[in-house]
Amino acid sequence: MKTTHTKQKKESIKENFKDQVKNSKNIYIGTLVAIIIAITPYIYYSYESVPKTKVWQTFLFEFESTGYENANDFAWLFLGKFVPWLLLILWFLTCRNWWYHVILIPVAMYSFQLSTIINDDFKYVDEVEIYWMIPIMMIIVPIVYLIRIKLFDKLVLAVSYTHLTLPTKRIV
Repeated sequence: MKTTHTKQKKESIKENFKDQVKNSKNIYIGTLVAIIIAITPYIYYSYESVPKTKVWQTFLFEFESTGYENANDFAWLFLGKFVPWLLLILWFLTCRNWWYHVILIPVAMYSFQLSTIINDDFKYVDEVEIYWMIPIMMIIVPIVYLIRIKLFDKLVLAVSYTHLTLPTKRIV
């Protein structure tokens, strides 16, 4: 009997250790997400440190604003799209609601807008992205609707689909 109790204690200690490791990982991830959310205003207003010249030179890189009047305009437009995109990505990754897939629609919209801003060969910003969104919405909206129907049937109507199996023929 003594060995049984020691085995149970060892298993209990292992499970507690696994729970502690999991909780510490969650704390680190949660802290990182909170820090990123807290510094987003500073990320956005960092465009003010970009000079209002055509070429921005630092000891790390040289940036030439080809499609914009100056580098500050590019930074303002880019960060104005990047910060909401970043917050939406964090929301998507941390959301536990059944409808979290819908968050991918504005994520895709901001992704298209960011690619348009980065692309130098543009004519119109924020005008044609809606046409690129239609196929994405045609995929995500039905998926979310099907999830909603399943949840509604299961939780509200208490419908179980397990009894709807086809009768099987017994071969003797």
